[in-house]
Amino acid sequence: MNEEEIIKEAEEIEKEIEREEFEREGIEQRNERGPLLWILALFLGLIVILMVIPHYAVRLDPVPKNIPEIDDVIPTNFEIEESSVSRREDYGKLVKPYDPVIKQTADRIISKSCKKTNSRICYAKAIFYFVRDKFDYANDPLAYEYVKSARESLITQIGDCDDASVLAANLLQAIGISTRFVFIPRHVFIQIRLPEAMDKYKQEDGWINLDLTCKSCEFGEIPRENWKYFED
Repeated sequence: MNEEEIIKEAEEIEKEIEREEFEREGIEQRNERGPLLWILALFLGLIVILMVIPHYAVRLDPVPKNIPEIDDVIPTNFEIEESSVSRREDYGKLVKPYDPVIKQTADRIISKSCKKTNSRICYAKAIFYFVRDKFDYANDPLAYEYVKSARESLITQIGDCDDASVLAANLLQAIGISTRFVFIPRHVFIQIRLPEAMDKYKQEDGWINLDLTCKSCEFGEIPRENWKYFED
């Protein structure tokens, strides 16, 4: 092998060494970037989750805003219907969702509390909090059960569990939500049928409790002392 061939061979070997070093450095760089890319991908994924979950949570379980005052939603100058209910079986007679006064009041509550949504969950919550928070509690006369009509409760803005339950049942049925009365010793509240609501609110039979005179009870809750009436 002459001198020229030796130089050429040396150059070839040098190029091969440089090529191997370049490839090795590239692999090392890719290996170094691998964990960083995974961390970046996880971070971006977390951001997407944090953005998406609240959006769907609001859609699945909306919360009403700005529950109106009574005087802001009830019609003016309407006649009061006096109650003549004395038996549990007759409570249904006081539920008149087709009454224009009741319908107008219910519509105004949900329109002010649930803007930009047509969710019946929001509607039901708005009426629940409206009756729970905007009405005061007062006992009936001694030894006499007086149950107000919904119209009378709107005027007086005060009553006991019977009155609040009758009023809420009227308002809820006026917007198409089914209700029923639940009677336990010395107390009455209502339940509603709302299939689209989250399971956390529902009883085993699918109905949702609404205790309108329990100021500490949220949507779907009843006082702890009343749980015993529903235990097997």
